[in-house]
Amino acid sequence: MEIKVKLSNFRTSPRKVRQLIDLIRGKTVSQAQSILLFTVNKSSPVILKLLNSAIASAKNDFHIADESNLFVSKIVVDEGPKLKRWHPMSRGRAYPIIKRSSHIELTLSDKVVVVKPEAKIENKTEVKQIVKKKLVKKTK
Repeated sequence: MEIKVKLSNFRTSPRKVRQLIDLIRGKTVSQAQSILLFTVNKSSPVILKLLNSAIASAKNDFHIADESNLFVSKIVVDEGPKLKRWHPMSRGRAYPIIKRSSHIELTLSDKVVVVKPEAKIENKTEVKQIVKKKLVKKTK
């Protein structure tokens, strides 16, 4: 099960936000929360709020009581709209100032426990030997 949350038009450049989200990608929810709490970054509290929102929607909308099974399966930062401003310089010139923004998409997933199947037995003689061993054990 996947829980998706989005944050649009966050006024920090995507490059700065990507540095932070690379730290929490693939971590469990509790590990990601502790990393975000102790990271000194402007976007850290905002991403923590987004993560807490995803956890709350997992509990309320999807009725997942145990949040220890959740982990950050996917977190992506895309470029949002740019604000273009001009900085006046001497002799009538102007230099552009580009104020970038970000769109952040966070996906939480359940931990899936994969059970490995037993080795396939192709020969009938091997099957007969295994069955005989089990029967001998039961009779003893």
